[in-house]
Amino acid sequence: MPPTIRDIQSTATKIRENVGKVIVGKGDVVDLALVALLCEGHLLLEDVPGIGKTTLAKALARSLDCAFRRIQFTPDLLPSDVTGLAVYNQKTQEFEFRAGPLMTQILLADEINRATPRTQSALLEAMQERQITVDGTTRVLPRPFLVLATQNPIELEGTFPLPEAQVDRFFMKLELGYPSEEEEHAILLRFERAEPLETLQPVVNAETIMEMQRVVRTVRVEASVRDYVIAIVRATRAHASVELGASPRGSLYLYHAAQAFAALRGRDFVLPDDVKYLTPFVLTHRLIISAQTRLRGRDARQIVREVVDAVPVPVEQV
Repeated sequence: MPPTIRDIQSTATKIRENVGKVIVGKGDVVDLALVALLCEGHLLLEDVPGIGKTTLAKALARSLDCAFRRIQFTPDLLPSDVTGLAVYNQKTQEFEFRAGPLMTQILLADEINRATPRTQSALLEAMQERQITVDGTTRVLPRPFLVLATQNPIELEGTFPLPEAQVDRFFMKLELGYPSEEEEHAILLRFERAEPLETLQPVVNAETIMEMQRVVRTVRVEASVRDYVIAIVRATRAHASVELGASPRGSLYLYHAAQAFAALRGRDFVLPDDVKYLTPFVLTHRLIISAQTRLRGRDARQIVREVVDAVPVPVEQV
């Protein structure tokens, strides 16, 4: 029997609490990561070092009982180091495929912008098609499949900015941010004598996650809310400060994100507030703003806030 919306809400609460044994605070970030997972999307985590990006990825993987691999991206990393390669076996006189770290369920692509564009592109097929092609042979990746890529926003030397085609394939772009003073006290006490990640136990399995992914697609979206999604996305394309607005992929991702977020809140219908809350995380990294706008000190986040504030929110007629 497939899980109900209430089951999804209950499971999400268990995952949030389990990750919370390792990550202090950041419940909203965990929720957004679950939204991406339920929509079979991928996350781009952009923040300074030491915030907990790697720890979050590991805690999430352990909570889901999924296979986890980490790739440290460097300028000398080759595409075959990511996907794997065929090796000739002298005993059998045949080529054997040796899988790379990409053949996993949850992949941490650490400092993805340090790899060359050729290596970065090795992730494109995997992220979009959930398969890899090596020496003409296509291999399907395990499910569920989630890429959590990190990059440092303040260190530009020796990095290769992600091309727009790859950035657009990330479901969301998130920032963890520094903890509050109280949270930092809790971090010191929690890690004082032990490493809580080592004893973290799974609370759900991969099969249940895939069933939940199917159920969230049944969450109801009224025509007025669907129009609201489209109006926001189209407004990014018409904004005077934007050279390239959000793509139709952005519309689709925002639509599905709202369905998953509603399910996490125990609802089988989407509210306009769901769309409004998710828009900055789903659309900001898809906009290319003009050079003049950047010179004025404005960024894509401000533009998205302006768009959300300007688009009328649908209201129910009484």
